[in-house]
Amino acid sequence: MSRCSKRIRILREQIADVGSLEIGPAVNLLKSLEAKLPTGVRRCRFDQSVMVAVRLGIDPRQADQIVRGSIVLPHGIGRSKRVIVFAQGDNVGLATAAGADVVGGKDLAEKIKAGWLDFDVAIASPDMMGVVGPLGKVLGPRGLMPSPRAGTVTADVVSAVKEYKAGKVEFRCDSGGNVHCVVGKLSFNDTQLSENVDALLKFLRSIKPSSSKGQYVRNICISATMTPGLTIAG
Repeated sequence: MSRCSKRIRILREQIADVGSLEIGPAVNLLKSLEAKLPTGVRRCRFDQSVMVAVRLGIDPRQADQIVRGSIVLPHGIGRSKRVIVFAQGDNVGLATAAGADVVGGKDLAEKIKAGWLDFDVAIASPDMMGVVGPLGKVLGPRGLMPSPRAGTVTADVVSAVKEYKAGKVEFRCDSGGNVHCVVGKLSFNDTQLSENVDALLKFLRSIKPSSSKGQYVRNICISATMTPGLTIAG
């Protein structure tokens, strides 16, 4: 078993007796952890991402209980995603004007087959799925395959590009029924992070599968890239 660093041990000691917190106090404490480190303990030197993890009372082995979706958080996530678009005709110019980083068709597909994956989101117009479909073995395992359910296969490529450039995030439950989603940066103020977390949790509750029985939201945890997690009261 790997050993924890001195920094992580101290951070864990700081929150050992905290228990469950409401969203606001949890965000406030998370943001203050670095400042409370004693002299001589190196602080994190980059703007850490903030992540929310939610354990759901679902059975992901059942197709009708898979929880997935996408949301544009009120204050974005603190970075602009690299967006590519598979398009042709008028959509090429429209996607470019909307802010897409790369727009193409068969040439873009061949570039990806050759190993290029320097992007965060792939969007496709419906008439391009004949080109995109064969990329499933490459993009699927990486969570980059365009999908109608995720809103990345759409005739309105302009809106899709603008949403993802503004910080739209996607999520999908894992095999244990957990959802992980970035909700911002530690440099965000308390209100921005709290409103992002609240928006995500409300959205998750709104898409509860009808076949899921019992307690739906079982545990909520918020953490930053280099911190232990804090439990949020459900």
